Amino acid sequence: MTTRSSEYTLGERICKARDASSLSTAQLARRLGIKTSTLQSWESDRSEPRSNKLVLLAGVLNVSPTWLLVGRGTPPFAEEPASADLDSMKVTLDRIQKQAQALADEIAGLQERLDG
Repeated sequence: MTTRSSEYTLGERICKARDASSLSTAQLARRLGIKTSTLQSWESDRSEPRSNKLVLLAGVLNVSPTWLLVGRGTPPFAEEPASADLDSMKVTLDRIQKQAQALADEIAGLQERLDG
């Protein structure tokens, strides 16, 4: 069962967007011109950013302010595939690996014929 973006808190969405942007807390705080402790307070839901910082935060993290506030819109991260999708991918990967091995064997056989 996957959790929808709207079921996360503001702090959790900030943290997820920061992680998706591959930024540390300190790096993001520096870009926003705030203390690291302030950002940590936002991410832990002890406080919330003012509107001007929320808009700046959304811009730096490449998400909409609406997504940060209420989780509506496109999240900055891909949801984990459902287990049925994973099973399908494993079957496909197995089939492709077998085809690749058969092709490699055929190439090796042809190379031996050419060299022999």
